[in-house]
Amino acid sequence: MDYSLAALKVMCGQLRKAKETTSQNAFTLGGVLFQRAWLQGVLVSVSDDAQGRFVLDDGTGVIHLSLSGDFLHRNWKIGMYVMVVGGYFVRSGEPPMIKVHKIVDLSPFPDRESMWYLEVIEAFKLFYQPLYEE
Repeated sequence: MDYSLAALKVMCGQLRKAKETTSQNAFTLGGVLFQRAWLQGVLVSVSDDAQGRFVLDDGTGVIHLSLSGDFLHRNWKIGMYVMVVGGYFVRSGEPPMIKVHKIVDLSPFPDRESMWYLEVIEAFKLFYQPLYEE
């Protein structure tokens, strides 16, 4: 994982448009090279086994999450609003997945969801839109 590449603030719907590159095990989204994604949404499926498979819904789509280590020992519940950052992976014959490096329960902060949409829009306008227009 190349941590010099930023984790893109995106929505699941935007990730569907990401294209795999031939080098660096990376993806491009409108000219922006990335390996990690930063998303927020509601947990709609929580694994009870050691596999750590979860599903996050952000209103534009769903993405599978893979949790490991200490994250598995926390009390994750369906309906929690969470922030996740992790490596983005496309697997043949399976839905795309985020291998989670960071996950935070934002449920106690009800304004976080509406603020997230504004953050994604702002990030797009400041950083990604100029690359789209090149």
